[in-house]
Amino acid sequence: MGAAQSADEKSLHQFVVKDSKGNEVNLSAYEGKVLLVVNVASKCGFTEQNYTQLAELHNRYKDKGFEILAFPCNQFLKQEPDTSQEVEDFACNRYNVEFPIFQKVCVNGQETAPLYKYLKARKTGFLGSRIKWNFTKFLIDKEGRVISRYGTITPPLAIEEDIQKALGMA
Repeated sequence: MGAAQSADEKSLHQFVVKDSKGNEVNLSAYEGKVLLVVNVASKCGFTEQNYTQLAELHNRYKDKGFEILAFPCNQFLKQEPDTSQEVEDFACNRYNVEFPIFQKVCVNGQETAPLYKYLKARKTGFLGSRIKWNFTKFLIDKEGRVISRYGTITPPLAIEEDIQKALGMA
């Protein structure tokens, strides 16, 4: 992720991130799609519910212009100690996840990934911009702008209506 990228970007589509294998992915590839960006962890009490429901939402709406972008993060009680590739293998094998799992990132602190600086600057949470825990979700419109932010305790299926609206289905 380029050092020049920051919260000053106008769209999520202006960012370049790395996939689980370390290859660069230009998020402009997702222009025209509604996105849900999530920081994930495989050893969290919210893992089962979130991965199961995220996979369900993805399967239901992937052919309608919806994609989920998952970013592993180990900042919360070290609940994502595995490598990015191991996280991808875990999610795919255990939950049949078909959405992309990217390289592990920091979502808070001095090492915050530029993408997360952008997301947090656009939508703050209950107690400010800091990400409080794993599975914080950001809903992004087709132009790459942040629509909404959902905390850990909001299950993915609870935001299905918002996803439908963003897709123009509701």
